[in-house]
Amino acid sequence: MSREKTKLLEKAWEYAYETEDWSPPLKMALQDVTEEQADWRPQGAASNTIRETVHHLIYYKEKFLQKSGHKPDGITNTDTFQAAAIRAENASWDETRDRLAAAHAGIASIIREWSSDEDYDRELTENYTAGQWVSSLANHDAYHIGQIVLLRKLQGTWAATRSFQ
Repeated sequence: MSREKTKLLEKAWEYAYETEDWSPPLKMALQDVTEEQADWRPQGAASNTIRETVHHLIYYKEKFLQKSGHKPDGITNTDTFQAAAIRAENASWDETRDRLAAAHAGIASIIREWSSDEDYDRELTENYTAGQWVSSLANHDAYHIGQIVLLRKLQGTWAATRSFQ
């Protein structure tokens, strides 16, 4: 059987977290972010913090792992943006980044195990196959990476302009 869909998804998943392509990957967007910067919110509080956004990303990655039978269920999506819920887990910023990396790596491992397009096309929920869900997660990461980069620009911790490397 062909693994073409899976191969494309593997590459998109790599670009979402590890490897720069047309945009910076999540790992790069979070590089050198301090605990204080992770909790910074622009005046007016109309934006989530970087930490809240990362918890939101973790939620959906772990939800996929749970639906795939790789992780038990936990908090709700709404909880991911609640500062009190985030602080209640007493995780340091480094631990939070490690949890994000572990969830991303867990999904990468699942994708690598897919031996055929049937694995990609396996129904995971009423609305999504496993492959569609992971593809949506990669797009979701890209959306929130843009927000993280904008927050970092507002903080002055990201270059105003940069070239693709």
